[in-house]
Amino acid sequence: MDVICILALRQLKRYLRARARIIGSLGQPILFLVALGFGFGRTYEKAGGGNYIQFLAPGIIAMGILFTAVFSGIEIIWDRQFGFLKETLVAPVSRLQIVLGRTLGGAAVALIQGLIVFLVCIVAGFRIHYIAFLPVALIFMFLISILFTAMGTVVGSILEDLHAFPLIMNFLVMPLFFFSGALFPVQDVPKALKIAVDINPLSYGVDGLRGAMSQGFLFGLGTDFIVLSILTAILLTVGSYFFSRIQL
Repeated sequence: MDVICILALRQLKRYLRARARIIGSLGQPILFLVALGFGFGRTYEKAGGGNYIQFLAPGIIAMGILFTAVFSGIEIIWDRQFGFLKETLVAPVSRLQIVLGRTLGGAAVALIQGLIVFLVCIVAGFRIHYIAFLPVALIFMFLISILFTAMGTVVGSILEDLHAFPLIMNFLVMPLFFFSGALFPVQDVPKALKIAVDINPLSYGVDGLRGAMSQGFLFGLGTDFIVLSILTAILLTVGSYFFSRIQL
């Protein structure tokens, strides 16, 4: 447990020292929030959808968490290339503990990023309907953080090319985001698109956040929680396996 905490705190210290990284990672969520939220707000309202900021904000919060979480995996490749990972792997601790520590640290970073985006959404006009559901929203933010940090760990453990990681992750992350229902309602979309939404793990995170923060749950609170929890456990297991096979 001490090793897990130490590695998690190390990830947090890295993040807090990189102020440019904090500011830079906020650019894309804020751009989407402002450009889409205010650009399509009137159109969405005239179509009978209500306040578009209320609909969009949970998806933008999930976006802020998603990108920060998955790209934490690049630190595995970075540490491997510069020899820092070797110092960690030769320590007399199991690699499962190392993976859990790194994952918790990356998830904590992603959660902080999501909270910052949440505050930006509040400034932009987003309002929580039921404050009592705020702890539920925080639980879903944490689950999204853990799930996609674990995904970044899997990819980072497999790849050795530092430049290939962002290309692969963008190839995976952009469809996950756009087909999650973060930007548009998915109730009446074509069947093929509905299937893509249903098999997308981020869809359940966005639905959980949206249901807890502003509107009702599409898939159901229990379904969202169970799907995210199971997928998180699976990816943690897979990430531990591939991390244990890293050869230095």
